[in-house]
Formats: sequence, C-alpha cells, structure tokens
Amino acid sequence: MSPPGRFTRMENGRTQFPFPYQPYNIQEQFMEALYSALGQGKVGIFESPTGTGKSLSLICGALSWLMDYEERRQQEAAALLQEGEAALSAPTAQSFTTSTPAEPDWVTDFVQKKAERDLVSKLKEEELKRKKREERLEMIRTNVQLKYAMKRKSNEDDEAFKLLKLGIEEQIQAPGVQEDEELIIAEYESDDESKSKSRFYDDEDDELVEEHVTKIYYCSRTHSQLAQFVHEVQKSPFSKDISLVTLGSRQNLCINEEVRHLGSIQRINDRCMEMQKNKHEKQHHEEGVKQKRGPSKTVCPYNKASALQQMRDEVLGTVHDVEQLLKLGRETHSCPYYATRLAIPPAQLVVLPYQMVLHEATRRAAGVQLKGQVLIIDEAHNLSDTLSSMHSAELTGAQLCRAHSQLTQYADRYKSRLKAKNLMYIKQILFVIEGLVRALGGKVGQNPQSQITQTGTEMLSINNFLFKAQIDNINLFKLQKYFEKSMISRKLGGFVEKYAGSGVSLQTHSNSNKENRRTEGLNRYLQTLQSNQSTAPVSSADQQGSVEAEKVLSASPMMQVEGFFMALTSSNTDGRVVVHRQGTLSESSVKFLLLNPAVHFAQVLRECRAVIIAGGTMQPVSDFKQELLFSAGVGEERITEFSCGHVIPPENILPLVLCSGPSGQELDFTFQSRDSPQMMDETGRILSNICNVVPGGVVCFFPSYEYSRRIIAHWEASGALARLANKKKIFQEPKKANQVEQVLSEFSRCIQRCSLDSSGLTGALLFSVVGGKMSEGINFSDDLGRCVVMVGMPYPNIKSPELQEKMSYMDKHLPHSRGRSPGQTLIENLCMKAVNQSIGRAIRHRGDYSSIVLCDKRYSRPATLSKLPTWIRDRTNTYTTFGAFFSALRKFFLEKKQKHE
Repeated sequence: MSPPGRFTRMENGRTQFPFPYQPYNIQEQFMEALYSALGQGKVGIFESPTGTGKSLSLICGALSWLMDYEERRQQEAAALLQEGEAALSAPTAQSFTTSTPAEPDWVTDFVQKKAERDLVSKLKEEELKRKKREERLEMIRTNVQLKYAMKRKSNEDDEAFKLLKLGIEEQIQAPGVQEDEELIIAEYESDDESKSKSRFYDDEDDELVEEHVTKIYYCSRTHSQLAQFVHEVQKSPFSKDISLVTLGSRQNLCINEEVRHLGSIQRINDRCMEMQKNKHEKQHHEEGVKQKRGPSKTVCPYNKASALQQMRDEVLGTVHDVEQLLKLGRETHSCPYYATRLAIPPAQLVVLPYQMVLHEATRRAAGVQLKGQVLIIDEAHNLSDTLSSMHSAELTGAQLCRAHSQLTQYADRYKSRLKAKNLMYIKQILFVIEGLVRALGGKVGQNPQSQITQTGTEMLSINNFLFKAQIDNINLFKLQKYFEKSMISRKLGGFVEKYAGSGVSLQTHSNSNKENRRTEGLNRYLQTLQSNQSTAPVSSADQQGSVEAEKVLSASPMMQVEGFFMALTSSNTDGRVVVHRQGTLSESSVKFLLLNPAVHFAQVLRECRAVIIAGGTMQPVSDFKQELLFSAGVGEERITEFSCGHVIPPENILPLVLCSGPSGQELDFTFQSRDSPQMMDETGRILSNICNVVPGGVVCFFPSYEYSRRIIAHWEASGALARLANKKKIFQEPKKANQVEQVLSEFSRCIQRCSLDSSGLTGALLFSVVGGKMSEGINFSDDLGRCVVMVGMPYPNIKSPELQEKMSYMDKHLPHSRGRSPGQTLIENLCMKAVNQSIGRAIRHRGDYSSIVLCDKRYSRPATLSKLPTWIRDRTNTYTTFGAFFSALRKFFLEKKQKHE
C-alpha cells in the first residue's frame, strides 16, 4: 500500500510527511527523528510539550515509516522471487557452486536447486497471503457482503469457544461423572497467546491461519488518552488506509448489561469467564454429552462466531474509538472485547492501555506479540513507578486466614477423591499460608479480627522472609505451576469462612480465573486509574474506606495468594517483603515491593524492533535511562533522545522563582519551617498580591493534602482566606475522584461569569495538591490557568520504609553521578517530576499565555533548575526580592491586556 501524500526519501528517513495541515517546524523535526529511530531499531526518548501536536507527529511519523517499510519489503520480496525463478530456469552448468571431491556435481546442483525451489515456493506463499489480506481489507472497506463458510451447527459453537479462548482447547469431562466432579478435576482454561490461532474464511472456504503483520503498538496510561489518540488518527491523512484496533478491559468493552452492572473489574472478569464455561458445557450437551443435574446456566448471547467475525472485519475496515466499538457491538450483537482481540493479527496499528503491554501475563492473555514489532509508550513520565506498581502484591491477615479456612474445608470434603499429588500440593499451599500468618504474628484457624499483633514494620529480603516464615523448603515455582494447571482458586468460591469457636461464617460470592489471578497486581493498579485520575495521597479516612470497600468486593482471596506466591519467585535482589503489623492480624499485611522495574521491561526491549518512549515532560532523563534502560541491558548506542521546545512565542510564558515574600520573609518550605505561622502568613500575602494582578484563573499547588489542610485552616482563622475570597472565588480539590468534573465545571463557569459581570471578583482561585487529582491529565488552558503557583517543593516522605529500601537498592546497584548517590538523585527527581507535571497544566496551545510562580528559594539552585523542561528553564528568572518579582508579573499581564484589547 502506498503512503498518502508526496514525500522525499532519504537513506534513513524522510524530509516530508503527510499531515492534515502545515506542520510546525518542531513537528517536522520530531517526525524526522522518529522515522530515523524506527528505521534504525532504536530505543528513543521523545519529549514534546503539551500543545505542540505530539500525537499527530507520532501518528504521521510512525505510520509513514510503516507504509514505507511494507513497500520496501514487497519490493525486496519481488526481487528475490525474480532472482529465484531466474536461477531455477538457468542451466545447471552455470552454477557457481563448487563441489567437493567426495560430492558429485549433480548432487551439489540438486541440493542448490531444491533450496532455490523452497525459497521461491515460500516467497510465492507469502505473496499470496499478502494479496489475500489486502483483497479482504478492500472488500471490507467497500462494504462488500462477506460470505463465511460456516461449519455445521455443532461445530459452530465449538469454533466460537475456540475463538473466544484464542484457540486454547479445554480438557473435557467424561460423561456420567458426579455433580461435584468439576470441583475436583480442574479444567485448564487459558488465553495463552503462544498457542492461539485466529482464523477467517475466504469465499472459497479456504481456512487461512493469520500471522501477525508488522504493526505498531501504541499505548498510553488511560482510556481517555487512548480515545484522544484514536480521534487524532481519524483526522490524519492515514484514516482511510490504516487498519486500527483499540483494545481495552472487559470493564470498558463489555456490552452485556447483566455483566456490566457488576461494577468491579474482578467481578466482571469472573462472570464473563463463567458464562464462557457455561457455553462450552452447553455445546457438549448438544453433541450428546449427558447433562449434569441442576438449574440451567446462563450463557453470553454475544459470543457467536459469525457475529464476532463480522464485527472484527468492520473494526479492521474503519477506525473506531471505544464508544464506537460499543455501538458497533450492540448493532452486530457481538462482543467488542473478543472481536477486537481477534483483530490483532492483521491490524497495522494497535491502541491499548500500557499495562496490557508491560505486564507479561496480560500481554499473553490479550494475544499481543511484540517480537519484531514497534512499540510506542506515550505519557511515559511515570513508567518506572507504573512497572513497580503493577508487579506488586499484598496480602492482609484477613485474606490469608480466609484462604486457609476455605482451602482446608475443600481438602477435608474431597480428600477421599483427590489424587495423592493433588493433596500433597494443597497441603503445601496450606503450609505456606500458615507460615505467612505466622510471620504476621498470628495463627490460622482463629478469627483474625480477635488476634492481637505487635505493631511495627519490618523490611526483609525475599530469602530472609522465606526463612522467617519457615517456608524456605517449599518449591514455590512448582506451587505456581500447580495453581495454573489445577485452577484451585476457582474451586473455593462456595466455601464459607469458619473459625474455631468464633461463629464467623462469611460467604464468598464469586469465583476467580487464571487471567485474574496472574494479573492481581495489575488489577489493583487498574483500580487506581478509574476516572482518569492519578494515584495521590488521601486522608486516612478515605484510605480506610477504600480498603474496606476492596475487602467487600474481593472474590476468593486465593487469587491474591497466588499473586503473592508468584512475587516470591522473583530474584532475591530485585524485591523486598514488607511485614506490616497494625495491632490486629486482620489489618496486618505482607507486601512484595519491586525494587528493579527493569527486570520486567527488559523482555519488552529485547523483543521489539524499536521502542519509542514519549511524553510531554520526560525530564529528568538521566535517571530514567539508568534505571530502566541501562539496567535492562540496553547499550548507549541503541538509545536516541529528542526534545523540542514549545510552539508558543517566548513572550507568552513567564516562569518566575520567588525567594522571599512581601515582608521580606525568606521562602523556605522545608519540613522544619513550613508550618510556622510567619511562613503561612507570608504565603497568604503572596497569593493575595498575585490575585490582584492576574486575571481569570489561578491554580495553587501545595506539596501534600495534609499541608493544604493546615495552611487553609490557618488562613481561615487569620482572615487571610476571606481576603482572598474578596478577589477571587475559592475552590478546593475534592476528596473524591467522581467530584473532579463538577468542581472543574463550576471553576470554569465562575471565571466566564466574572469576565462578564461587575461583581468585583477577577476570577477564581483553585487550591490543588501535587500528585493529586488535578496535577495530571487536567487542562487549565487560556483563562482557566493564567497563573500556576507552586508552594514549596513536593519531596516524597523520606521516612517511608519502601522509599528508604528503594534508595538503598539504587545506591548499591547503580553508579554515582557528580558526587551524588543514586538514592539522593531519586528523591530530587521524584520531586521535580511532580513539579513538572503540575506546572505543565497551563499553556495548552500556540496562542495561550501564562505565568508560573515557584515559591521556594531552593528552586533557584542550578541543579534544581536543570531539571525543569528546557522550554521553561530557558525563560525562567529568579527574584530574591518580592518587589522586582511583582513588577515583572504585573508588567506581563498589562502587556497581554493591551495586546488583546
């Protein structure tokens, strides 16, 4: 397929790219650098500020390379085929192959001709497959009615099941078994991609096993960011020529209302897998297998093979976002979740949340193959933290006791019918769980809520933890394999929780499945991404509420147990186990902490042809390279970096470092001095002066929720808050994520009203928190964010045991730089990454303008300034006195007012 638009080729790139409009110079530079990086198989770190058209640059640069690559492959294959056919038709005497004395010429010629015939045959077969794919896509795009060669009715359901499971066949029970047999003999259900085959049929009823074409995987952090990217593809010159598929979780793509209403990710996954199992059992009943007694089981009406095939083809023919996929699924009466997975092999561009790429088990389950493909990771500024989070595992004492109780009852009930090996592994699992409870200071078989434990936190290496729990003699790798093969976690849902003499009997309501169990850490990470919000510190009350809610929603705790067992098989140096005792056994926990995220990123880097790590703010890059790339075995020669400035004129941004307040108070928001009344009063005076000269919206970021609460309470008591409210209406970041949209809407409406009425207010002031719900993914463009104020420096809690262990690990395994330890550098980089994300909420397009005020004398340090984005750092001025600062700020907005009048 030829790429749209005219272009000029270079040896390793292009100088012109198809684009929906005349691109900015920095966009052209971005696309050229991207094209070159993909062509040379590099790992590229690309930084392009928000508002510079990064998404379109990624789309047009990467898809131009893909089109050119496919065109070159076709040309090379055609040339090879021509040479092969010519060689076959040439006389044998012209062969340049020399024979050995022990090998006659005719033998040498025969071997050579056979090799040539095999090559020609292979090239012809590949060309035939390629033409079939292109013809099929052309038929789809021109809305030609496709005719599928359907099997007889009994085989149709079997094919539907195989498609839904991506080709994995289950072990089928023999007829006539007792009703309880399904609880004893586990069915091996897996979405393991390595054994999968997706098929489609042509008009001649030929089965064609699809291979994965060369493709680009584009991943980002949230579904809304992915939807925005798909909309950009729809606006691009490639929209009619590219096969794109958007992947998502069942929670996002399920159209079965009965399942959607379950709410939580785990419950939706469990119900979906259960309905598939019911479908499979129904199919075998129709083939003559004796049906077990009991009520009929519900099957999903959206899993018919013909409907899935129809939807898959429509997905490949036209670019769809998630909302359009849901609409299409309802129209075609087919499941968008599985139809999109079936569309992966022939798709040229796959758009998916990046946890589906970075988590190996989920990657395999989704059918994502990275070998030889291109991967683009967007919004990657927190990539290291994301990898660590999704590969974590945590178990509470309550979960451990409950799992032990359920598994004990299971073993007692079926011990006469379980094979010896099954019983052996079950006893080993119980033994390990007992050891974990013992490490928390408790005992199994008793109510965990009534067991008192000594309060404290202990950090242990994996090996030391295994010794402490007295389970170092157990082969956890074999137990992990047994979990996968036996599906034991799915057998415990019907057992109640019982403890000796306590009367506790809590019913569990749902089963689990292999895909969920292997992605337990990921599912917990996904819960933090709801409503497009980043993880942020919350009040203790909020934390307690979320913990209790999670306990209520959780299915059999054996899923979490298996996830923790898997974590304990990590290398001793790559992780630590945190033993956290909180007074009672039920509230105490054991947590696996991943210290080396590179160990999970290394396979991605090895398999992919090229990896592009992109973001609006990637600074500071040095630690990113050291922690994720060098530690994963990537050499300096494979890494390329690109960073561009902003499209806004230099005079449209005013970054200021303020070292002292109106009364001359030095601004030092260190932990020791930030709580002083003098510092809080001075901060209030600074904000009051800023609100006097800044029109529209002012967004003020505090370093933590706790400090925000304390300083606002102080202002309320001193009257400073009332004085601020006389100038701008005050809003505060809400505690609940589902209230963010409402607050932002009211904030926006207030600013619009103030510009039209004569109330005396000059706009609105929003108090927010670094790392909170409004520090990432929210746009304060134009009048919504004419000034962003950063109060203090948001350093992480240095007393956190997890952070201290991470620093210690980095100091031991990473090289020192410029006299600073890697752990010290980590603290500074975590702080400045958070600052960069927060101040990046303003300036969202070429015509926008805003000021940025960094209130703390520590921002003036050269080492700190160097960690700001280049386009901000180059325009930053430091003021040691408030008068000079205020004069510059007032002049900036007076000039903008005169210009726009």
